[in-house]
Amino acid sequence: MPPAMYGFMRLTPSDDSQDENEAIRRELEVHASREGFALERLFIERLGAEEESAFFTLVDALKTTEVKHVIVPSLWHFARLPGLQAAMREHIEKELGARLWIVQGVKTP
Repeated sequence: MPPAMYGFMRLTPSDDSQDENEAIRRELEVHASREGFALERLFIERLGAEEESAFFTLVDALKTTEVKHVIVPSLWHFARLPGLQAAMREHIEKELGARLWIVQGVKTP
């Protein structure tokens, strides 16, 4: 059984298309599989929602499980501002010791 990997994606209120959400999920699953992982759980940040931040839930999961790999469609899914993207990436990689995989820019065979 391949090692587990978590996924993370961010949705704005206008990103409510179920087809698009499923396409992103499939894309993450394909890339995870290609790298030898199984996408165990997808954390979805819904901007404007009143539920707890999916990023904080992801961080808690990384702290309490053996999973040390996270895949995202692009850094934009963390934040729009490059400085905040870098801070979130650094938190995952340096403080939590997980590897971040970014799909954007990866050429598919």
